[in-house]
Amino acid sequence: MDISNIQKKERPFYLTKLGARTMSNFKRIAVSSAVLSTLVACGGGSSGDTASITGLAATGAAMANAAINAKCTTGSTITGTTDANGMFDLKLGDRTAPCLIRVTKGSTTLHSFASASGRTNVTPLTDIVVARAFGGRPSDAMESFSAATGSKIQTGLAAAKTYAKTQVTALAGSAPAGDILTGVFKVGDADDVILDKLKASLEAAGKSYDDLRVGAATGGTLEATLDRGKLIGEPTTLATLTASSIDALTAGNGLQALTGLAKCDVKVIKLKYKTVGVAGEAASSSAVMLAPTGTCTTAAGLVAYAKGTDVQKTRTLANPEDPETFLLTAMYAANGYAVVATDYLGFADSDYSYHPYLHADSEASAVIDSIRAARNAATKVSANLSGKVMLTGYSQGGHASMAAHRAIERDNANEISVVAGAHLAGPYNLSGSFKLPNAIAGYQFFVTYLVTAWQKVYGDIYTDVNSAFKPAYATGIENLLPSATLNYTTLVTGGKLPGALGETPDQARDALFQAAFITDSRTNDNSPLYLAGKKNDLLGWSPKSKLLLCGGSGDPTVPPAIHQLVMKADFDTRSLSNVSSVDVDPFIKSVYGKVLETSPTTYYGNYHGTYEPPFCHAQAKAVFDATTKL
Repeated sequence: MDISNIQKKERPFYLTKLGARTMSNFKRIAVSSAVLSTLVACGGGSSGDTASITGLAATGAAMANAAINAKCTTGSTITGTTDANGMFDLKLGDRTAPCLIRVTKGSTTLHSFASASGRTNVTPLTDIVVARAFGGRPSDAMESFSAATGSKIQTGLAAAKTYAKTQVTALAGSAPAGDILTGVFKVGDADDVILDKLKASLEAAGKSYDDLRVGAATGGTLEATLDRGKLIGEPTTLATLTASSIDALTAGNGLQALTGLAKCDVKVIKLKYKTVGVAGEAASSSAVMLAPTGTCTTAAGLVAYAKGTDVQKTRTLANPEDPETFLLTAMYAANGYAVVATDYLGFADSDYSYHPYLHADSEASAVIDSIRAARNAATKVSANLSGKVMLTGYSQGGHASMAAHRAIERDNANEISVVAGAHLAGPYNLSGSFKLPNAIAGYQFFVTYLVTAWQKVYGDIYTDVNSAFKPAYATGIENLLPSATLNYTTLVTGGKLPGALGETPDQARDALFQAAFITDSRTNDNSPLYLAGKKNDLLGWSPKSKLLLCGGSGDPTVPPAIHQLVMKADFDTRSLSNVSSVDVDPFIKSVYGKVLETSPTTYYGNYHGTYEPPFCHAQAKAVFDATTKL
């Protein structure tokens, strides 16, 4: 489209009237500064009355008649609309650049950054530049834009432009010769064709501009972003469990009272898929897909599951005999749901060098890409998916499933239709947990795992391993978890972690960690561990779909008072009517009360890992049933 003959804008009505009036009575023609300020803020004013940010908004085609707004380091938000050719003219008035710009048309939102008045374009390439320079989502920068935010983006611009040109060349074959932000181009020219090619690459990969933003924010390769969720090799059917065999097992282990009788046979399928690591780099993971079959032929909703803390590197859920896999089989797949459950980064067939334990963003990407992998595998394994997605996970998986729920609704809502999430016994308030004076059950496993994983992710949790861990355990501890050969029992019986002598959680903590390290994380709000916890807390977001929190008030490992209740209270501050919370402790006591009476140690030792999960999964299924009307 040729935009060289864009007509000049008409003079604003108030200036036309002023020009026609006599100047004999000043009071009759004076326009208050307040009125002028309002008009300028709405994009009014004529050329020459104030400095402007002008440019073209395009994705290949012009973003015609699109909403545009800009936030500058001073002054109110500028709002306006692009013209029929995607051009815009934003009057700065008394505002001070730099300014962050956002253009929205339909489901497409793009951002750009103006260091000063003059030409600034808004395209998918400028969106990539802003995400990389900010090191995060441009929408977050827009919401809290300030002089500090502007300075951060400005500082990162040069490197971000280089990054964008490199990445776009890989995807579209070339990049603009001029400046991505300020270069002059028009719809239909060579630079605009690059935008068309980029859009074609996205569509071929089933991805969106949202995915490019997420990838650019981490600084990873955008080729890896477009590959996310693609299958590596063919899906492998490991077994088909008949409904009668499932019933026999649930009758024998007592689950049938919660799962009901199986309605479907279930295929157990192994998947391997492409995902990304903590820095957006290419990575892989494996997963199990459970597909209802036999008499169950209607389209199935897909339950995406995230597993609990696992210390065994070689373990995979793609194993029909795994207890966690069987629980998913009996509770969901045998009742007509398809299931996909990731092994996470760093486990089983993953090529990632470590597991980034309780790192919210990489947990989310592993879950999201497992959903994509299951969809890519569906036709290959004769699975019929309805398009509806439900998210759930237990313990670490509760944290991972909620992180995925948040990420999908924020970044992938047009691709993945989440109808409900049920997040079970998850540690949502990690920073708050560091303030506890007493250690949780399993402290030596979970906190060791977290500290060493976050050291790999952030690099600043401690300056030297000996400053965090005591000498008896420091050697080799950074690569201890997950282990290729050891499990929870042999980690302590083999002396790798304390606990073999019946130590209490506090005693295990004090034997393992340097006192100064623990005290710092508990008392210093600027400690690296506490700040990393804040980055991975899940407080402060508002789900759009139905959300259930589940846990047992007697849980000694993930205490609901620190996590579930704090999470619910946080949701309640925003008066969210779609969030509910349930305590399954009464159900647990009704079944295992005798164990509590005779052996409290056994009772609490089994509470989180054995007693609690089936009851919370039954609550999750009830929510999913009500949501999907299965």
